[in-house]
Amino acid sequence: MHAAARLNGDRTHKREGHVLPALIAGRSAHRGYRHEAVYYRGEGEFLDLVAPFVRDGVQAGQPVMVAVIGPRLTVLRAALGPLADAVEFVDMTDLGRNPARIIPAWRDFLARHRSAGPVRGVGEPIWAGRRAVEVEECQFHESLLNLAIAPSTPFWKLCPYDLAALDGAVVAEAARSHPVIIEPKVYRGSTAYGGAYHAAELFGRSLPAPAEPVRHLMVDPAAGHHVSDWVRRWAEGSGVPRRRAAGLAAAVRGLAQAGDAHTGRDQMLQLWQQGSDLVCQLHDPAQVGDPMIGRRPPGQDNSRGRALLAAHAVCDLVQVRSNEAGTTVRVHTWL
Repeated sequence: MHAAARLNGDRTHKREGHVLPALIAGRSAHRGYRHEAVYYRGEGEFLDLVAPFVRDGVQAGQPVMVAVIGPRLTVLRAALGPLADAVEFVDMTDLGRNPARIIPAWRDFLARHRSAGPVRGVGEPIWAGRRAVEVEECQFHESLLNLAIAPSTPFWKLCPYDLAALDGAVVAEAARSHPVIIEPKVYRGSTAYGGAYHAAELFGRSLPAPAEPVRHLMVDPAAGHHVSDWVRRWAEGSGVPRRRAAGLAAAVRGLAQAGDAHTGRDQMLQLWQQGSDLVCQLHDPAQVGDPMIGRRPPGQDNSRGRALLAAHAVCDLVQVRSNEAGTTVRVHTWL
């Protein structure tokens, strides 16, 4: 399945004048997890490659969830016609605003259809105009999908990438997180695919240095309320509405307390502003070995993981990186 192939004759399907790989247009039941990148250019190729995949899934009686941005939801609904009623559509600009929320959503979809047999999904977390730090976290998310779903799960997932709108480096990174690449008339294995090793490598990278000026505070495990008050006042003074500032402060306090419980040592809290981005960062010297921390169900994670899951739910973006220098949690708030 992963060998490069240029398709011909008996290995293709004709759909509205476009030649499609039989391996993505057929209705045969898939028995395991398939995580495949779709390279397309513009709306026409998006529909040529994605619509038959969704249509065939519905006609085979398979649950299908599509999470793409609004304009592509609209054209895909129209292309599917009455079959669109059987598809679960999700606006990725909402779900994927914080990329860490996407894996829990796919897990929920799979749990709801656990007894249905094979299921399909389409998820496009990266689109033109996203902040660079959001793209970075979407790329990390794509690598984590190879850890989050068990290989035996009958889940077939396509991840579209618009070559006409995205930077070449973004497309190249997609090849490292997807074992299969699909293009018009082409279905091939990715020679750059890194699997679990690539996810661990991304998790171990150090984040860029803070932008000066930076405020520093050593976090005392017994003084969580001071952390919360300080973050809330700083956020409100920077223009964050009171309710959002309170949510940010509560999230940072929870992360600080969970980090203290996990390490037994004080942490360094840093605050700074970079353009329209307010950043709160916690660092401690203990290393974390699980790239999936904060993305597992609450009962399957430790206290730090549960605090990260709660922060992902209320914060604009949360980054976690860990290596021999320790563990860094960076919380972003958009102004």
